[in-house]
Parts: sequence; C-alpha cells; structure tokens
Amino acid sequence: MGAITNITDGIIAGEVASGGRIDKALAEASGLSRERIKALMGEGRVSLAGKPVAQASLKVEAGTPFAIDVPEAVPAEAVAQDIPLVVIYEDEHLIIVDKPAGLVVHPAAGNLDGTLVNALLHHCRGQLSGIGGVARPGIVHRIDKDTSGLLVVAKTDKAHEGLAVQFADHSIERAYHAITGGRPNPAAGTVRGSIARSVHDRKKMALVEDGRGKHAVTHFRTLEPLRGATLVECRLETGRTHQVRVHMASIGHALLGDPVYGRTPSPLRPILQRLGFCRQALHAAELGFVHPVSGERVHFASPLPDDMRTLIDELRH
Repeated sequence: MGAITNITDGIIAGEVASGGRIDKALAEASGLSRERIKALMGEGRVSLAGKPVAQASLKVEAGTPFAIDVPEAVPAEAVAQDIPLVVIYEDEHLIIVDKPAGLVVHPAAGNLDGTLVNALLHHCRGQLSGIGGVARPGIVHRIDKDTSGLLVVAKTDKAHEGLAVQFADHSIERAYHAITGGRPNPAAGTVRGSIARSVHDRKKMALVEDGRGKHAVTHFRTLEPLRGATLVECRLETGRTHQVRVHMASIGHALLGDPVYGRTPSPLRPILQRLGFCRQALHAAELGFVHPVSGERVHFASPLPDDMRTLIDELRH
C-alpha cells in the first residue's frame, strides 16, 4: 500500500506510491479494488492533486496527492422480495427485464429495498453473478430510476465478465426513445461531449472539457414531430450516466418532464400536469449484444410504456 496520510471521516488520502494507470495506482495506494475505484470515480468521489478525475485509464505520476471519498456502507446484502418483473428473456446465464419507471435498480442509501435487485433475488432464487458485490448482484449496467425499459442482468460470473467487456468496448447496441421539447434542427445528428459529475451539484452530470470527463457520443434522429415537442431515437455509442438527458439538453432540447436538466416548455406543462406525467420521457427501447456464453448475436425490443404513449397521443393533436 502507498503512503496513506489520512483515513478519517470516510476520506482516504495520501500520495500515489507508483505511477501508471490511475485505477491501478490508486488501488495499490488505498487498498480498494480497481473496480471499486472506478465506481467511486463515476460518482465524482476521487481527486488527484485536488482535481476530480473520472478516467481510470489515464496515467498518474508517483507522488501525486490523492483523496478518495468512500461513502458510508449500506447493508451488505440485499434481501429477496416478491416484486413483479416483466421478463423479456431468460436462460441459465442471463436475464433481460423490462424495468418500469419508478423502480430503482439496486439498493443504496435511501433505497435499501424495493429495488430491481431485490426482485431479481427472489425471481432467480439468488442465482446471480457475484462480481458486482453482494449489494449489486448481477448488475452489469443501470438505467435511471425514472427511465423505463430494457436491462440485462448476469446470472453467472462468466456472463457478467463477457457483458462487461462489451459495455467497456461500446459494442453493446442501445437505443432510447425520448420526447424532447421543441424540434431539433437538423432533424438528425450527433452530439459529442465529455460528461463528468458536476462540480456544483454532485447529483448532476455535466458537459466538461475534453480530458476531464468521459468521452460520450449520442446519435439522434427524429421519429415524429409533435406539438411543441419531438419523439426522437437516441442511439448510444457510449454509455455514460445521464448521457441522453445531458446531451439532448445541451442542444436545447431537454426531455419533457426532466426535473434536473431542463424545464418543460410552458405551453406543455398543463398537459403533463393533467396526465400526471412526472418523470423524464425516456425509454430504453432496444438492447443488442453477443451472448457472452453462446456467442450468438441477440437483440431485444420494448414498446413504449403507456404513460409515454398517452403523452404522445396528446401531443399529436
């Protein structure tokens, strides 16, 4: 372990003992695993020389000061709960679920039960990959609580490892359907912009200068013009936290109902209020990948949920 100078109030601080990749150097210096380091980076909890870092593959020099904010531990093991699931596909290695809006993916502070993980533990009788730890068994990727749609979960470590590689090299096919304010012009295009935790609000992500955040690319196209809004498809070349929401807001077309990254245009607010639509209008509609065990290319699709279809119908008139 490196020269740690302080471990107090959840902060591990010191100097990097040997140079190289950030995740490897910090794992050696802190005693945390490289995967834990990467996860904490994604939450904006790791800094080098006083500046937040998010890219595990960047190089760091020996002697660089570091600080890692380790959050308070939550109960170590999630419990199985009989929560209804919409299962699109399942075999002995993985399961594809269609998550409803409002369901949290895994337990964390403030949501210790009633999550997708609790439901999966019951459905799969505990047979989930252990790579994500006992609090996040089987979880290879996430979608936001108030985003609906497709999620793949690993039941075995082999499946988890194979899926993780595909997520890391961005070969997973992912398409989202979103309802944005206004009408994008041009009707189709690509948004490029690095994304990192906001320095002003740790609950938000933000576009940042290249080199500080994680490279992110979103390809969008208009599916249907609506009244004061547009139904768009967003295909992800990368998969960053809140990527679609941040990127579409950055070009002036924030998602309807998004409480964080944009305001719904004032003429449309009464419609959302009348329908009780109070979430970002975002649905994970397609998911494709190479099955990590069989090697077969698989593809899954999910229709728009009722609340988004009702909103679209209202905006067609």
